[in-house]
Amino acid sequence: MKIIFFGTPQFAVPTLEKLLKQPEFEVLAVVTQPDKRRERGNKLTPSPVKNVAIAHNLPVWQPQRVKKDIDTLTQLKQSDADVFVVVAYGQILSQEILDMPKLGCINVHGSILPKYRGAAPIQWCLYNGEKETGIVTMLMDAGMDTGAMLLKATTPIGLLDNAQDLAQRLSAIGGDLLLETLLKLERQEIEAVPQNNSEATYAPLIQKQDYGLHWSKSAIQLHNQIRGFYPNCTTTFRSQALKITATIPLGSAYDRELPTELQEIVHKLPDLSSISGSPGEVVSITKGIGAIVQTGKGLLLLQEVQPAGKRPQSGWDFVNGTRLSVGEMFEEG
Repeated sequence: MKIIFFGTPQFAVPTLEKLLKQPEFEVLAVVTQPDKRRERGNKLTPSPVKNVAIAHNLPVWQPQRVKKDIDTLTQLKQSDADVFVVVAYGQILSQEILDMPKLGCINVHGSILPKYRGAAPIQWCLYNGEKETGIVTMLMDAGMDTGAMLLKATTPIGLLDNAQDLAQRLSAIGGDLLLETLLKLERQEIEAVPQNNSEATYAPLIQKQDYGLHWSKSAIQLHNQIRGFYPNCTTTFRSQALKITATIPLGSAYDRELPTELQEIVHKLPDLSSISGSPGEVVSITKGIGAIVQTGKGLLLLQEVQPAGKRPQSGWDFVNGTRLSVGEMFEEG
């Protein structure tokens, strides 16, 4: 089976690597986003998918707008590919492109469709506190993740999973599911199932304002925001921006969902039932662990933070480094 692979970030790499290891498949070329400049040094940096393609001596096409790029469109037509595989490519494909391959265009999507259609399904899934997610392969159409579904695989979401953890796990699942999908498609052992549009939800691109922490929210809402939009959620501390990168919501409702070693840590905390404060206020500091902050509902343990211009550090190192005191406030990000 002859394949052209469309993909850009690390999430797409396991699928490409698995395709390249299978003798049944021949990857003819890779289409990926143009190289981008990084802030440090302002150097052009290739996408993770491009790096893999170069390592395997594959042709790489990087159109600014694939729908309008005559050279790329011509190469795609002339490739005589059986299928186009699309994993987090980052551009919308035109109907002209969707109609080119014999078996169609197969997308690997990081949610259980029709929930979380769009650009950031993993992040919004965590933000909303979902307990399960997965991967769906689908036949692409001109809509935004509206194509008929082929296969799906699910995975549970742990209380402390963040977007990076979940993306890594889903990317591995996606690679395996794509291989199974292509083999069954070739043998005509698979039937596409239309999505129920009435059940659709959306996962739009994350905006800068989504990163700001509002301490009037509940502890679990803040925790889900921090892990969903990891590692970018910010608060203000002593008039400086501070990223909060890992937290633990405190309370019996969450204890059983924690790993054993964290359960032991939480059980060593003092009785907090009589402690309260204003949202954003440090209400307790536990030696060797870190600060506990009052939210609009419940308490949040700061497990890891990242001051501006510094590396991430444990909550306890932050307490020591800043000489944090009970009664100090974290303000809205």
